[in-house]
Amino acid sequence: MSLFKKKKAMQDPETEFEFTDMIGEEEPTSEADVQAVMEKYDRESNVRIWDGMPRIVVRYMLVAFAIYSILLNFGIDWETRIERASFVGILVFLTFIVFPARKGSHKKKNYIPWYDVILALLGGGSYFYFVFNLDKIIANTIRLEPIDLVIGIIGVVVTLEACRRAVGIPIVIVSSLFIIYMVFFTKAPLALNVYNLFYTTEGVIGTPIRACSTFIVLFVIFGAFLERTGISQFFIELANSIAGSSSGGPAKVAVISSALCGMVSGSSVGNTVTTGSVTIPMMKKNGFRPEFAGAVEAASSTGGQIMPPIMGAAAFLMVEYTGFDYGYIAVRAILPAVLYFSGIFIAVHLEAKRMGLKGLSREELPKFLPLILKKGYLLLPLILLVVMMMKTTMSKAAIIATAVAIVVSMFNKDTRMNLTKFFDALENGARSTLTVGVACAVAGTIACVITTTGIGAKLISAIVGLSGGVTIIAMFLTMLTCIVLGMGVPTTANYVIMATTCAPILIKMGLAPLAAHMFVFYFGIVADITPPVALAAYAGSAIAKSRPMKTAVTATTLAIAAFIVPYCFGLNPALLFIDATILGSIQVIVTALLGVFGVAAGLRGYIFSNLRVWQRLVVIAGGLVLVYPGTLTDIIGIVLVIGICALSKMGGKKKAAEA
Repeated sequence: MSLFKKKKAMQDPETEFEFTDMIGEEEPTSEADVQAVMEKYDRESNVRIWDGMPRIVVRYMLVAFAIYSILLNFGIDWETRIERASFVGILVFLTFIVFPARKGSHKKKNYIPWYDVILALLGGGSYFYFVFNLDKIIANTIRLEPIDLVIGIIGVVVTLEACRRAVGIPIVIVSSLFIIYMVFFTKAPLALNVYNLFYTTEGVIGTPIRACSTFIVLFVIFGAFLERTGISQFFIELANSIAGSSSGGPAKVAVISSALCGMVSGSSVGNTVTTGSVTIPMMKKNGFRPEFAGAVEAASSTGGQIMPPIMGAAAFLMVEYTGFDYGYIAVRAILPAVLYFSGIFIAVHLEAKRMGLKGLSREELPKFLPLILKKGYLLLPLILLVVMMMKTTMSKAAIIATAVAIVVSMFNKDTRMNLTKFFDALENGARSTLTVGVACAVAGTIACVITTTGIGAKLISAIVGLSGGVTIIAMFLTMLTCIVLGMGVPTTANYVIMATTCAPILIKMGLAPLAAHMFVFYFGIVADITPPVALAAYAGSAIAKSRPMKTAVTATTLAIAAFIVPYCFGLNPALLFIDATILGSIQVIVTALLGVFGVAAGLRGYIFSNLRVWQRLVVIAGGLVLVYPGTLTDIIGIVLVIGICALSKMGGKKKAAEA
């Protein structure tokens, strides 16, 4: 049984989701409502409205960009700087065509102010000036001619403005501060700074753009085609067949489906709104408080960014920064992701038990085996993607998986790919790439300043000095830095900032390189649900009609594993299966899961019966020491957690007997 059906095309603002009897007629969520929330909390949704011939022109400009991006990987073999500069030039040009200067200024159809046309031409033109004058610029190196200097400055400034429109102000402020430091607080001449920022592969066309133009764009396009197969609806139905009938079933469905959808979508806010428009009303109807319902969806959607195999595309950047193979990274990301979602799932279960909530009727739910037999083929592109990435390049794997997604779409008449839908997918993929691309370009400027000015070493010395050489304190200070710098920044750009500014600090303190990068990645991600700038939580609260700050705080407590587990694998990388035996890995998995249970139970205040304050503190302490790998800590944690469980069980029996 389908949870919802779209009555009209997505472009129709009057479209409404038609909910089934599972959630009844309460609180229907129109497509206009969903779009309004997206526009408020997701910069990518604030796009100009085009109609008629202008709509066709913009549409096929985006389609052409998607095709060009594919050809850059399969067909075009140019000099590296030409490929990257042309890619960014088109990115910047299209960003000004698609995104208006500010929120709310996009409502007028077929309108683009004259200054945006100029900015589009200046921004795109500066990069193509570089393309067509590459030999001269290489020959001159830092002896830039005045025209080269002016164009380089224009290119950087206009790229920052493009990023502000498509991504938001936080990353632009961070980049601007670094550039100001580079220009005004170092002795390097202006020409050298501009040359490094704009004309070398250390700046705007640096490592992040290399990853974006070769891996990320192809996976974004893959995600757009995969969405056309109806896999998001399949994920929701699959989650319902697994957990819908259990206690608090709708919330558990939200956890499972959002984890799967978030893995593919690559956007915490986008996934919170799109899947939340279905799952949040289900949870509220089941009896969950609005704040809890919005928090469950936000925490689960945010966690999708850490779910292998795609991990919000950050895994591909991690390959670039760490030098490890993709398969090595993906396998070691599995247990932390499992612990994250286990913590949310357990908290949901305990909350449902505490409130006495039931699940959905089995008769209303899809059956697991028939569903797999009927729609299991939708998983083929994802399965093939994982297999191919272990055997060939990531670019080839993405293209092959995209081709398979097109094939599987043919199995259902509602999702069958025709030429119009094919171009729709290319258009959507290209539009999503604009946000990621300009963010990567700006992140490249941050990386450039760090590598060319020596400020990275100063940051490391400052953190090490503040921590007094104590690793756990350095990790705590790094965590705060990651959360602040990660507020309102997309996953990929977020990780680039963390990898260049924070990861070296932890490696200097003795953490394993992969553990350090995973640490900063996790805390950059949880910025989306951490107050005060908790965009995913605020988006969830808008759908749930709950108090935003209370929703954000609840989401943070639900995602508590994301705040604990990174410390554990940072101090002991056995949680990442680094230097661990098979028996040791099994021990780590079992004790870590029990530890997450202990922490979740303590925060919710319930196991078999309500816990007293001292019991909550003891079971949280037991959970914390269990999550940290080690024989002594395991023994202590098991005694504490099982002891409190026994007391809670006896308390529940006593209460039942008195009743």
